[in-house]
Amino acid sequence: MLSLTGVAHAQEKTGNKPGFTLKPGTVRIVLMRPTIQVGAQSTGGMNEPNADWTAQAREYIGKALRDHQTRLGNEVVEYDEQASGDGAVVTEYSRLFGAVADSVIEYQFFPGNRLTTKKRKDSFEWGIGPGLAQLKSLEGADYALFINTHDQYGSTGRKMLQLFAAMGGVSVTSGVHVGHAGLIDLRTGELVWLNADREMGGDVRTPEGAAKRVAQLLEGFPGRPAEAQAAAK
Repeated sequence: MLSLTGVAHAQEKTGNKPGFTLKPGTVRIVLMRPTIQVGAQSTGGMNEPNADWTAQAREYIGKALRDHQTRLGNEVVEYDEQASGDGAVVTEYSRLFGAVADSVIEYQFFPGNRLTTKKRKDSFEWGIGPGLAQLKSLEGADYALFINTHDQYGSTGRKMLQLFAAMGGVSVTSGVHVGHAGLIDLRTGELVWLNADREMGGDVRTPEGAAKRVAQLLEGFPGRPAEAQAAAK
């Protein structure tokens, strides 16, 4: 696996629908259940899920998100899975959001792969369809905020391979750290804001690292007061 470091630096990381703005104190946003996956990267580059690491990350990221909720400029409430019975459908929409976010990274944020229809500077047309708004659990909300993180921490074998490959002039990555945060307009199903990166920082297995990850994910969040934006950096 060749290193993507040089490529990543050329990529954009944030996009929004042209003309989209969000004034503080004007909307209700539902924070959907975050999709969090943590594992190890084997010597051969395969993902090996780790239940303990994933549980730690869920706890720490959940706390960090709760700490940020009151500083996002609008009413942000957590999705109540117990009260709705929509859990399975929401899981599918979370996966769909992740697939769309990956497509945005690949075919719009990276100029070398940009699709013809995405080359216009004012073009940002992505979405997950209007069906999400039909869920009872989202009644009365204006937007849904999706959060995805996927981490693979390089095993000892992978790190050794990286070292020996470098000695031979070959670049091999050790570790995968991907994150997406996006706002979906519940009236239309359109993706109106996205912050996505395939080289996220912060070790999500620790409270400090999870807080750093959440701060990166929510950087530039629309509607957040300027002072809150500065404090989050």
